[in-house]
Order: sequence, then C-alpha cells, then structure tokens
Amino acid sequence: MTSKNLPHLLSPFNLNNLSLKNRVVMAPLTRSRAGVERMPNALMAEYYAQRAGVGLIITEGTTISKQANGWLHTPGIYTEEQIEAWKQVVDAVHAKGTPIFLQLWHTGRASHSSFQENNQLPVAPSAIKLEGSEAHTPEGKQPHEIPRALQTAEVSQVVEDYRQAAANAKQAGFDGVEIHGANGYIIDEFLQSKTNQRTDKYGGSLENRFRFLKEIIESILSVWDAGRVGVRLSPNGNYNDMGSPDYRETFTYVIEQLNQYQLAYLHVLDGLGFGFHELGEPMTLAELRKIYDGNLIGNCGYDFESAEKAITFGRASLNASGDADLIAFGRPIISNPDLVARFANNWELNPDPEPAIWYSFEAEGYTDFPTYQESEVAV
Repeated sequence: MTSKNLPHLLSPFNLNNLSLKNRVVMAPLTRSRAGVERMPNALMAEYYAQRAGVGLIITEGTTISKQANGWLHTPGIYTEEQIEAWKQVVDAVHAKGTPIFLQLWHTGRASHSSFQENNQLPVAPSAIKLEGSEAHTPEGKQPHEIPRALQTAEVSQVVEDYRQAAANAKQAGFDGVEIHGANGYIIDEFLQSKTNQRTDKYGGSLENRFRFLKEIIESILSVWDAGRVGVRLSPNGNYNDMGSPDYRETFTYVIEQLNQYQLAYLHVLDGLGFGFHELGEPMTLAELRKIYDGNLIGNCGYDFESAEKAITFGRASLNASGDADLIAFGRPIISNPDLVARFANNWELNPDPEPAIWYSFEAEGYTDFPTYQESEVAV
C-alpha cells in the first residue's frame, strides 16, 4: 500500500454512517451574532455555509435554557422560535453537503445575575467564585459572583433541559449534538474537584463527580443514537479559572467511562493555546488514544502540518489508528472560510483575526473574510 492510500487530513471519513468529505472539523466558536433574542438568523446561515468546505461543522455553544445563558447575543435552542430559526442554518450547510452538530451549552458559574430571570445568582455545583476574570454582561464588564450551589433535587431539571435541547436540535434538522463538557462551564465544574465540593451523590468520589455528565449523556441517548452524540473535554485547560490537582486521574476516569457509550466522538482540547493550568504534564492525544476506544478529535493550536501528523502518526494501514481521527480548527477558520481549499492547494492563510472583532455583533469580522481566490482577484 502506498502512502497516497493512507488516511490523511484531507481524506474522507465515515463518522458512524455520516460521510465526511475530509477530516477537518469546524470547532465551536462563540461569535455573538444572535441578538438579544438569541435567535439564529440569515447572517449566521451565511457564516456557516461559507465554511462548509470542512468535513463536519460543530456550532458555537448554544444554550439549553434561560438559566444556561451567560454570554451576550449567543443563540439558544430552548424555544419553538429558536428551533425554527436554526433550520435556515442547517439547510444552508446541508446544501453544501456537510453535516452539522449543535453544541449544547450551560455556562454555570461563568454566568452572571444580569443574565438570569429576576436577577438570580448563576448556578454551579458549589458556591465557589470564578476568579481572575470578569463577566461580559448587558451592563458591561462585571465581577463574577459567588454562584448558588444547585440543590440535589434541582440537578435533574438541568439534566432534563439538556435532553429537551437535544430533542429540539433534532427537530431543527441537525445531524447530531455535542455535549460541551469543557472550559469551565457547568459540566466541567461538576467533573473537577476544584469547583465541585459537594457532599451529596454528585460530589466527592470520581464516580459521583462523573454522575452529572453520565445522566446528561443517558438522557440524550433517549433522543439520539449514540453515534450522533459527541462530548467535548478540556483536561489541560485553565480557562474560566479551572485546573485541579487530580486532573489526570479525573479525566482518565471520565474518558474510560465514556467508552461504554460508543459515542460519535470524543473532542478534546489537547493543545495549550487556550491556557494551561500547569499542574503537571499535559494530557496528549497519544495518551488519550490509549484510553479512549472511539473516534477522537484533537483541537487547539493545530496547523496543517501538525494536524496531518496527528492523523497519520503510527498508521500502517487504513484500519490503523493515528493519534486522532479528525482535527478541529478554530481561529484559522474564522479568517479563512475556505480553509480546506487553502490546505489542499498550499495557499497562504489569512492572518488570525483580532479578538476585538470576534464579538462585534455585526457582519464585520464575521462574513467578510475573503477566500484566497477573492484576494487574488482584488490584487
């Protein structure tokens, strides 16, 4: 078998009977274009359709309930109007022959009372304040508050919100859902000992701290086949004041438990560009491959060469596993809507976008990045 026949970043991939035209994934990217009503719109449909040259699109974090909100102008999936509005996005991406998963999001303690009904405190597993950053609220930057710890009896309602949001995503036409268990939001807060100091069945032992995610997965599997559900984790991350001394033990256990579900994929922020807690050696894709039996997506800081290496490393045949099956790209795909074509033709990439335009709420810095060919014509 020649090297040309071996899997590589631009080769097709079968994701549980979803045909992906390549192994490039559009990572979930908070872009804040849904307005105060948190309603998907035509501008968002254009944005996602522009980037549908990838094999799989994972949407920006999409809140599962009003309680889950914690960012300005991010979309939701908890009303009939939002479900209907998402259909234009799904249809625009499907018209390009690309599957699209919806990322399910609850911001937990990273929220603020100004986002909550009746200005209630945000909820979390424990009443532990997020330190080191501020909340971006409708009234501007505000200090994070000490969240309210969910009562044991309340947890089941949050689990039900995830299940209902997953059902709503199915109604909107999505091909699957990703459970956002990373970056210091509510699921990550339950998993990690730094933010979970509960003494009930959701705290203490590894088994108890995993219970919240376990219940969410199993509730969603009552709606979706396992092969259409992914989970995202960030064992190395310090974003939103995360990082626990027992991170390696915790995430090894969590990933081992995920094996029982035969999910569509495990999506891991293994790169350190989003922040590293420096509590030990980072958990690598090679290490995670030995723990996780299913499809593995690497993410954060990859370029074409490093992504290609992750896909192909150690492969001797089509059935052999590299360190990853797919690689997700974030910032490069913001400024390069034709990222796959640029990879395929070895074309220069546009510079990474400035953070100031990530959340500008307008078309600027969103749908106005030129493709390589448009840039050439302009010259």
